Amino acid sequence: MLTSAILRVTLLLILRGNAKSAARFTKNANSEKSTRGVVSVTRRPFLLTAVLLCAVIGCRDHRQPQQASSATPPSQSDEPTGASFTDAELAQFKALRPIDTHTHIYQSAPQMLAMLDRLNLHILDILVTETPDQKALDTERSDAWAFVAASNGHASLCDTFNPFVYNEPGFARKVSADLNNGFDRGAIAVKIWKNIGEQVKDSKGRYLLPDDPVFEPIYQDIAAHHKTLIAHVADPDSIWEAPNPQSPDYSYYMEHPEWYMYNKPGIPSKATILLARDRLLEKNPKLRVVGAHLGSMERNLDQIGQHLDRYPNFAVDLAARMPYFVMQPRDTMIAFITKYQDRIIYATDDELPANADAAKEVPHLERGYAVDWRYLATTDNIEYRGKQVQGLGLPLPILRKLYHDNAVQWFPGIDAGQQQ
Repeated sequence: MLTSAILRVTLLLILRGNAKSAARFTKNANSEKSTRGVVSVTRRPFLLTAVLLCAVIGCRDHRQPQQASSATPPSQSDEPTGASFTDAELAQFKALRPIDTHTHIYQSAPQMLAMLDRLNLHILDILVTETPDQKALDTERSDAWAFVAASNGHASLCDTFNPFVYNEPGFARKVSADLNNGFDRGAIAVKIWKNIGEQVKDSKGRYLLPDDPVFEPIYQDIAAHHKTLIAHVADPDSIWEAPNPQSPDYSYYMEHPEWYMYNKPGIPSKATILLARDRLLEKNPKLRVVGAHLGSMERNLDQIGQHLDRYPNFAVDLAARMPYFVMQPRDTMIAFITKYQDRIIYATDDELPANADAAKEVPHLERGYAVDWRYLATTDNIEYRGKQVQGLGLPLPILRKLYHDNAVQWFPGIDAGQQQ
């Protein structure tokens, strides 16, 4: 089992024999946005590789669905042929009026706008406060609003706030006023990021957690305006574990040690951060909360299910965590998605920074949507190096929930500009 797990990890880390591509994948496997100067839109073709390589190596963990999975996405090998949609696939995809609830698009490139129109796709464009620099956030917000305005109704905006200035007088009041201005412009959600719990400290050097009282008035105001909170708190398990060159996250954290929590003095454990998130859910039962990246519980389907059972105001998105799904046996995933079909939301974590080459990168995005569709929607046997993997073949009512209805339910107003 250990040898098989190591092989799986080794097979997905350097998909194209390119360390830079591997770093891009690992970035997206653990966060939406850490170094936006690196374009990571090539991540989504990695999904097909993950799916197909599972077939190559016999991806059967022999674990019960409710048990925690210690498997991590495999790495490396030749890139499979991830073609874009066929005409028939595109017609089926478009008919759902699909919504991707987790993207970071900061330029109004004609290629991006054309893809959204071609796929009949609506996306939620999410802001992230990466540094204490308010000017950087203001620039990002301006770019995102410009894209939303140019999208012909294909995009909505998720706002955010700067947690680094939490100790300034009137912090919560000022944040709520800024967010309310965004709501007036059409923003439908607010994002908190992993720097709450992993980076922002108080005057005594203690890390602020997601349920810190300083944030509570902000959460209450978001709920009062019937908006949704996206919570990316904590990260994959591997960042709290000893360095492992076989881990899909290894390259990223070696290059960005500021986010590598192992043996950092005073750093909260992942469990501590997630418990703080749970207290946030308990304190704010009227606040809709979507846990980004499977709620940072990517290895453990049972843990995800327990949280969905316990907190009716909680759902999870799939952004950048599909490889963890495809590592599971096919029947396990069909059963899990069927049981929680109202609480799982389709998302990618795709990004297009302001300095990206859209002509080069947008085709990768489109192929990624096609790859996801084939895995979720078809029972096709996809050939890869003489091996076969079968798609989940989810029924149309479940696909409609994953791709559209759940987004509308958990992000009211997200479909306001969609064509019928």
